[in-house]
This record gives sequence, C-alpha cells and structure tokens, in this order.
Amino acid sequence: MALRKILTMGDPALSKCCRPVERFDQKLHDLLDDLKETLARAEGVGLAAPQIGILRRVVIVVDAEENMIELVNPVIVSQSGEQEGMEGCLSVPGKWGKVVRPNIVTVRAQDRNGDFFETTGEELVARCFCHELEHLDGHLFVEHTSQLYTAEELDEMEARGEEP
Repeated sequence: MALRKILTMGDPALSKCCRPVERFDQKLHDLLDDLKETLARAEGVGLAAPQIGILRRVVIVVDAEENMIELVNPVIVSQSGEQEGMEGCLSVPGKWGKVVRPNIVTVRAQDRNGDFFETTGEELVARCFCHELEHLDGHLFVEHTSQLYTAEELDEMEARGEEP
C-alpha cells in the first residue's frame, strides 16, 4: 500500500470522465488499498480514483459503521428524499458549501473481485455516494453551491447564530 497525493481543484484530471474497470487483478487491488490508506490518512469520508490521478471508476466511501466500502464501476440505482447541508471535498481543501442531495441512495457496484452487489446509505453516506460518483464523471461539489465558505467564516457565522 502507498499514500497517494490528492489532486486539488484546477487539476485537469478532476474534470475528466473515468473509464470502467474491466480487469479485476492485483493492479486494481493495489489501487483500492492505496485509496483506503490515503483516505484514512486524510481523515475523509470518501475518495474517488480521479482524485489521485487514476481515471478509473473506483470509489471508497466510509459507511455509518466506519467501514470503508469499495465500489468499482458504481451506479446509483435509486434515490429518495432530500437533504441540504454543508459539504466539503479533499480536492477542495479548506472550503465548504451548502449542497442539496438525496437522503437515501442505493448504489450497485462490483467488489474487488468483480462480483456485483448493492448497498444503501442514508444521510451522510447517501451524500458521499452522490459526491464521490460525481468525481467519476469529472464533476466537483462546487458546481452545486452558490458560495464557498472557509472554516473561519463558518465559525463566525455560527457564533452570530447565522446559517450559511
């Protein structure tokens, strides 16, 4: 396993559409392990392969029980409800914005061996599924928000009792 550099907004790799994974081999297993190690070190809740410069449809999301879910070739098969909340991204460090997402999301994906499965997430996990899968098509959360805030701005607003 190896720590990888997380690319930041402005890097061309973050705006490209990823290719599906076709080979479920040691190279994929190494990528998944590197993503997990990089995500753990960054203390995030999700990471997509293009964020480390690999244009493959591979994502890691931390679930409600703090397990890292490996999603290969993921697609959203159902979504319901709505939630609005602050969202950040390891590729947009130090910035957050208010984003509307579904409250419940079911994803169909393959595991590291190519076997299909479905998993459902609510609230933060549902938000992460949507956020990370958008990376696979070259999109960032900043496209869904009208304003970005720093941690200091959010702290000041909270101290004044204001909502962003």
